Amino acid sequence: MRIETRYRHEWKHEINYGDLMVLRQRLRAVMEQDEHAAGGSYRIRSLYFDNLEDKALREKVDGVNLREKFRIRCYNEDYSVIHLEKKAKRGGLGCKFSADLSVEETRALLQGETAWMTKSGRPLVQELGCKMRSQGLRPMTLVDYTREPYIYRPGNVRVTMDYDIRTGLKSTDFLNPEAVTIPAGDKIVLEVKWDEYLPDIIRDLVWLPGRRAGAFSKYAECRRYG
Repeated sequence: MRIETRYRHEWKHEINYGDLMVLRQRLRAVMEQDEHAAGGSYRIRSLYFDNLEDKALREKVDGVNLREKFRIRCYNEDYSVIHLEKKAKRGGLGCKFSADLSVEETRALLQGETAWMTKSGRPLVQELGCKMRSQGLRPMTLVDYTREPYIYRPGNVRVTMDYDIRTGLKSTDFLNPEAVTIPAGDKIVLEVKWDEYLPDIIRDLVWLPGRRAGAFSKYAECRRYG
């Protein structure tokens, strides 16, 4: 659940269930498991923002070099800790900015209330409020999934495997743990993030024959369904 505030290298691979089982054994032998992952994984709920022209979606699909997207996120249905995040991409580098939200602020945000955001004193909250008014950004869809995270401190490496990806279609009922979601296919996503260098031992661990780095987006995948 760490927040990156500087650009980091990112690889993404689509893998299958057999790959997941192989990687799980490899990674557990060498890397630390994230301290927040009770039982080895945690559940993530995100609500992504976009406008009526699907700006964030189109920029992702079109491979725009410089792009950004906003989301709110919580872990394991714990609404006592809610993050507003902006993910910025520059080529193969990614950076994430974050600000905490209360349940009351989140509820106001979901209802399209933006006046409080200007007075919040938090630059990221103020930025989203401005873009909701100027660009028409609004909550678009829920994305739920399970994440299995691993850490390797040399190189500040983080490897995650995301699966059981579910979409809320057009639902934006973020604060409702009973909100209905449906499977968004059976994709499993391997992500590798690092700072200045990727140690050879990790490069060898995550290598799988026939798998090539891609640009998979859980938001774009879920938007295929609505």
